[in-house]
Amino acid sequence: MSTVGIAIDWNTYADKALRGELLTEQEALSVLEADDDELLAILQAAFRVRKHYFGKKVKLNLIINAKSGLCPEDCGYCSQSIVSKAPVEKYPLLEKDVLVDGARKAMEMQAGTYCIVASGKGPTPRELDHVIAAVEEIKSTMPMKICACLGILSQDQANRLKSAGVDRYNHNLNTSAGHFAHITSTHTYEDRVTTVDHAKASGMSPCSGCIVGMGESQADVVQVAYALRDLDADSIPVNFLNSIPGTPLETLKHLNPRYCLKVLALFRFICPTKEIRASGGREVNLRSLQPLALYAANSIFVGDYLTTEGQEATDDHRMIEDLGFEIELCAL
Repeated sequence: MSTVGIAIDWNTYADKALRGELLTEQEALSVLEADDDELLAILQAAFRVRKHYFGKKVKLNLIINAKSGLCPEDCGYCSQSIVSKAPVEKYPLLEKDVLVDGARKAMEMQAGTYCIVASGKGPTPRELDHVIAAVEEIKSTMPMKICACLGILSQDQANRLKSAGVDRYNHNLNTSAGHFAHITSTHTYEDRVTTVDHAKASGMSPCSGCIVGMGESQADVVQVAYALRDLDADSIPVNFLNSIPGTPLETLKHLNPRYCLKVLALFRFICPTKEIRASGGREVNLRSLQPLALYAANSIFVGDYLTTEGQEATDDHRMIEDLGFEIELCAL
């Protein structure tokens, strides 16, 4: 049953989240269906939850595109996939010194987490050894949390990354189980869940999120939020599709900033204690409303993404300062 037109006290949703109670599917949908006139009230309720668990601190993350293109997967959103015609730079795994230098740049930008991301279905033995060597050097020389995102992992590979010092492993569910086959055919939703489980079993912190705007329904957004709660992902990057020319999803451009903010509020209500990150596509889809994202989210990426540009880190620092929030420095 739709709740459009029904007056809702959004603070009751915050109350449920603070008690650890899960919103019903109807309640969750009501956040996404709400009239735009309700946006500030929704964000205020989400902020109650965010402030309770995280205060006004903002976690910063920085990505390095450690291996670009050359991917055999057919993910429809990705400019690096085998089906993409986007003119992206293609190169094998970066030299170890470049990966280590990227961590230093992350520290300069006040990022607490450095994310080493490589295209491909999963790492080869040589690639895994290479990343491990870089991680060990970073960990021996600077106080930096490291997140790896190398594709599908075996349990042994996950264990090796943990032993090397990788703190977190990212592998996004991307969308709901029911919508997944519309996005990718070369691996399954279950493959992704298994990799997150392997990361958890190794002792690495699980990071998994979604991409909104890939032709999914509002019910799909709700279902992937529930799934990420069930998966107990510690960090949840909420990406908003940046439809890149040359990719199968290049024509999908239906998101607006108000809906994106409702999505972030929904994730805060459903996963109240977790790091919610306003991630890829933030600048393109939230535009001038980016600062409002931090009333629900408590984390952002600074710098560039994989094949698309982000805004200047100094602009992000200023946005956080102007809000009266503060950057959460790395504490290992």
